[in-house]
Amino acid sequence: MDSAPPDVVAAGTLVTGEGDEPGPGWVAVADGRVSAVGTGPPPHPPRVSGAVVVPGFVDLHQHGGNAGSFPSGDPEEAVRAVAFHRAHGTTTSVASLVTDTPSALERTVHALSGLVDDGELAGLHLEGPWLAAARCGAHSPSLLRDPDPAELDRLLARGTVAMVTLAPERDGALDAVRRVVGAGGMAAVGHTDADHDTVRRAIDAGARVGTHLFNAMAPLDHRRPGPAGALLADPRVVVEIIADGVHLHPAVVDLVLAAAPGRVAAVTDAISAAGMPDGPARLGPLPVTVRDGIARVTGTETLAGSTATSDVLFRTLAASGSLARAVAATSTTPAAVLGLDDVGVLRPGARADLVVLDDDLTVRHVRRRGRPV
Repeated sequence: MDSAPPDVVAAGTLVTGEGDEPGPGWVAVADGRVSAVGTGPPPHPPRVSGAVVVPGFVDLHQHGGNAGSFPSGDPEEAVRAVAFHRAHGTTTSVASLVTDTPSALERTVHALSGLVDDGELAGLHLEGPWLAAARCGAHSPSLLRDPDPAELDRLLARGTVAMVTLAPERDGALDAVRRVVGAGGMAAVGHTDADHDTVRRAIDAGARVGTHLFNAMAPLDHRRPGPAGALLADPRVVVEIIADGVHLHPAVVDLVLAAAPGRVAAVTDAISAAGMPDGPARLGPLPVTVRDGIARVTGTETLAGSTATSDVLFRTLAASGSLARAVAATSTTPAAVLGLDDVGVLRPGARADLVVLDDDLTVRHVRRRGRPV
């Protein structure tokens, strides 16, 4: 009896995330893993082919999509959001929560932790409540507070919180950074009005991520470099950018990529309104209105996350002319932040997470753990 033909994906341009030069190539898949990678024509007729093949996207900062919300704490909504983003190429998702009461946050972490245990989510991200009131963005000001060690320890105890965003100027924040790192999580600086030196102290305490750089933080000034200056300059830090064409000017995106090569993670910051028509939505306890695809806190001009997907970010970054740089920001670097060495790259032994794109870089086909999405 003849054996089944090899499962091969062919690309006009293959970008592996390994630093090699993009060009024609192929990827062979077996048992959910990459079994071989090669250049030139594939050795066997491909099951799937496309203009461009890249590693699956890794999104560190995502609140929901397709009317599914992570902050709601409803696992069914969470699964719906994950499936929506998966269809757009995001094979690894971190579920971001927002500022809420201590009891509500504990319930949500408990409710979603099973999806982390099952591998549907790569972890949870506590964006708040330990943020600066002056830079609260789409977080309820009345619920912001200083870090409480007992509350933080309860939230971290389950082991499913991958990242915590804090404003380092809040009382007890530097101790909280050390607690997060000690529990195996990633501490991030964001929603902050801190000065440059305070952010440097947070980095020295163990903070390694800048949450959506420039957004919801004191601006960069030539005499007061602030959070952005400290985060961009330190080689220990990976900075998030929301490259959706709304949160940052394209010139600023180019500036960040040039200033921090290999240290940029493109994130969607997508909310439940992603993939939905304009209209009302929610982000945690706050009402949101989406108009022309832009989400704002209702009655204000404050941005409330985005309606973007990772393939949108990839196209934006690739427009600069570098597919390799786009892959680094959407796949390889965020995977490294999570400590995943078999994700975000296409090499033998890595997880077979990949995205097949057409000439215009729209998604044609997605594989996660080798299986079509």
